[in-house]
Amino acid sequence: MKKKRIEKANLPTKPCAVCQRPFTWRKKWSKVWDEVLYCSDACRRGRRSVQSGNGKA
Repeated sequence: MKKKRIEKANLPTKPCAVCQRPFTWRKKWSKVWDEVLYCSDACRRGRRSVQSGNGKA
């Protein structure tokens, strides 16, 4: 028996903690979706400068 597929338009999204752009759920994040805060490695690396107030204006 096949599982029903979820359409891409119906996947959950959340805003990135750094750039505030929305990003979409990925299968590799299925077990840790609540812990995912950043849309990319670049935002994850840049989080210190933005959080401490030293980021771009």
